[in-house]
Amino acid sequence: MKKLEDYVTTIPDFPEEGIMFRDITTVLQDADGFSMAIDAFANMLEGVDFDVIVGAESRGFIFGAPLAKLLHKPFVPARKPGKLPREVVSQEYELEYGTAAIELHTDSILPGQKVVIIDDLIATGGTVEAIIKLVEKLGGKVSKLCFLIELAGLCGRDKLKGYDIGSAIIYEGK
Repeated sequence: MKKLEDYVTTIPDFPEEGIMFRDITTVLQDADGFSMAIDAFANMLEGVDFDVIVGAESRGFIFGAPLAKLLHKPFVPARKPGKLPREVVSQEYELEYGTAAIELHTDSILPGQKVVIIDDLIATGGTVEAIIKLVEKLGGKVSKLCFLIELAGLCGRDKLKGYDIGSAIIYEGK
């Protein structure tokens, strides 16, 4: 019986020397692997009280949308600037070389709603930290953060202290 991590392909020295790139496309390309990934997210949410799932662009959409359907919850996309057609709130965050931003529609999270945020990977935690700020700015409360893969060596959990974090696969390095 294969484990979820057996479906992840590791590519050494990509995009630069010393990096072990964890490729999830091999999870998605296998029906059993993809199903196992969705089940892993669903298992992380057993017993969690929440109203809505927010998926981070773009790979958070891949896992968040089918999970929302499975659990019969609404799905909200957190998008890069200029991609949402109605009024938005925006949050900038730091990248290794510069800044980026993420946006939510102003009516996507209602005051008091309990939110789960889904993404494929937690590395430094910057993207999810920005989404948390948006959810809270709109009056929502973050119930849980869920990731397929965690790169523990990049210490993303440190940036997200105080939040309930679940990761299906944890790699100790970067």
